[in-house]
Amino acid sequence: MTLRYPLAAKQMGNHLAMTDVSADLVFRRGKEVGKAVYQNRPLSKAGISERLFAFLFSGLVYPQIWEDPDVDMEAMQLGQGHRVVTIASGGCNILAYLTRSPARVDAVDLNAAHIALNRMKLEAVRHLPSQGDLFRFFGAADTSHNSAAYDRFIAPHLDPVSRHYWERRNWRGRRRIAVFDSNFYQTGLLGLFIAMGHRTAKFFGVDPAGIMQARNVGEQRRFFYEELAPVFDKKLLKWATSRKASLFGLGIPPAQYDSLITSGDGTMASVLKARLEKLACDFPLENNYFAWQAFARRYPNPGEAALPAYLEKQHYETIRGNVDRVAIHHANLIEFLASKDAGAVDRFVLLDAQDWMTDDQLNALWAEITRTASAGARVIFRTAAEPSLLPGRVSSSLLDQWDYQDEASREFSARDRSAIYGGFHLYVKRAA
Repeated sequence: MTLRYPLAAKQMGNHLAMTDVSADLVFRRGKEVGKAVYQNRPLSKAGISERLFAFLFSGLVYPQIWEDPDVDMEAMQLGQGHRVVTIASGGCNILAYLTRSPARVDAVDLNAAHIALNRMKLEAVRHLPSQGDLFRFFGAADTSHNSAAYDRFIAPHLDPVSRHYWERRNWRGRRRIAVFDSNFYQTGLLGLFIAMGHRTAKFFGVDPAGIMQARNVGEQRRFFYEELAPVFDKKLLKWATSRKASLFGLGIPPAQYDSLITSGDGTMASVLKARLEKLACDFPLENNYFAWQAFARRYPNPGEAALPAYLEKQHYETIRGNVDRVAIHHANLIEFLASKDAGAVDRFVLLDAQDWMTDDQLNALWAEITRTASAGARVIFRTAAEPSLLPGRVSSSLLDQWDYQDEASREFSARDRSAIYGGFHLYVKRAA
């Protein structure tokens, strides 16, 4: 698997020397994702499911990241001088990390749509005229002139492959960048999944947006138990969520579905009910922008409630001053780490990627993490089920070089406002 962005002859950080913008971009995207997902024979039931997921995952999945960067930064004890390697996803995490002024952030992703989104976000931070313009572009639900702002301020600085992605036209003749003229967060697999959740609830007579009228956590809980919880007991919903493909919109591949279902009573409906309960009930709405996206389908307006760190006015100058410390890589994480020198990384952010992996892949990953980790390095990740998946799967010769922070992991998991994962995990490199 090449470490270079597809179609690029040469890559240096965010600067690309282009040779071609070819018609097989979608095929290449699916091929790269497929290498990470495929574990079964192509014509087996499991193999077909994996290939369907890879096809869907080759486009935009996460318009925003669905992990809490505030929890990440605290768990990492992120500070000045740290060298970070993270999975890119929707990019909200990368820009949030810049508020702590790390020395470098290498963001890695297999999904070419996420690469295009991250590269565009970086150029938007650099070149949009003001913080207000940045919020209107990535925070407001309806700003009809965002595509014009893209043309004037962002596009001239964007690499050719990313421009091709955002300026490609659909069957209606509309450019892809036009999604920012309405509500970008209702697009992508995640946005469509949330929309389907709203339609399903309304089919049963419940409007999830009603929770936004709650004035405190008590009223949030009352709405959940009286309105939302009964929906998960419906036979139709239980049947639908028993199909692995039903959660592809959350970016959950078949292998992760199997892990996720172990944390409930044997039905996916019970797992989703428990995760939604945490999202709806455990945090005040004014502090949880994940709940705003899930229930209101938008971010709060400035001053209305908490926003992602990169959209908060007080962080703007710091993020803009640090944006050149980020490099985006379209790469396999294991192979990317293999290109790093020993001891060259202080913080690793794996999101939930390990839930996808075979034992061989996990061992290859942790061999590279252990080799490239500096003294006292920290690794954070999330899992669909509650326990860490590493014991019994990763060689003890590798894990014995790390301390698992059990109590801290449970605390950070409880405080993760995104609420979708079963467990948050923190490992710290032992002194030699």
